[in-house]
Amino acid sequence: MAITPAQKLAKKLMYKKAAKVAAVARAAAAPKKEAPVKKAAKEKVTKAPISLEATIYDMAGKSAGTVTLPEEIFAAKWNADLVHQVVIGMQANARPTVANTKFRSEVSGGGKKPWKQKGTGRARHGSNRSPIWRGGGVTHGPRAEKVYAVKINRKMRAAALMSVLSRKWKDGEIIFVNQLSFATPKTKDAKAALVSIAKASGKETLATKRKNAAVIAFAKKDTSAEKSFSNIGSVISEEVRNLNPVDLMNKKFLVISDPEAAFTLLKSRLATKA
Repeated sequence: MAITPAQKLAKKLMYKKAAKVAAVARAAAAPKKEAPVKKAAKEKVTKAPISLEATIYDMAGKSAGTVTLPEEIFAAKWNADLVHQVVIGMQANARPTVANTKFRSEVSGGGKKPWKQKGTGRARHGSNRSPIWRGGGVTHGPRAEKVYAVKINRKMRAAALMSVLSRKWKDGEIIFVNQLSFATPKTKDAKAALVSIAKASGKETLATKRKNAAVIAFAKKDTSAEKSFSNIGSVISEEVRNLNPVDLMNKKFLVISDPEAAFTLLKSRLATKA
């Protein structure tokens, strides 16, 4: 007996109803799940501001007071790309053009054709100054005329310096001394002063590091002090007005003599020319 379309529809609806009833029964029998506990909102962690109060030491390693550091110099944002650009540029500007080769027009010889053009069975040559001859000119060799210098804007150089100074202060690598001066140039006195300052500031490697220990920066020219430190191979001495990112990045510590005068000079580096 054939099934009519009406019977097919009734059978389909019956199966749907049975499936719905079974689903309701399963849901009633299943254990109730507890409502999910909402996660507590994460508390925002605020970084503590960098302290701009620094201790000043004397040459004997004793505390000689404190100084407030200028925010524009020692709280600048670290800009790695800018520092890299300025350092690479300064190194390029200091690169000497030593390598130099001679063209075929500059080497000696070549006044005569080595042999006649035809009849010898050998390759034809017009001059022994040719680059394919031993002792001849060099093709595409290095030349002393090549210039590696690049332009570095004054503002870029100043911003890079302040970025490095701020990073060094944040990393605890700057030491302030009220005055570094010697009556006569004497390496022994300079070494003793370094040891005392290093011990007092808790940076012992300042006096023990064999290479690239520190930059000693003076607010003004002091020939006796510079000569006193010149025989200590791990440090270099220079005036504050000549501080640059290359020297600071190559050395671990920075020792600044006469901080107040040094700050004035550093601020002048940031001043915009009219």
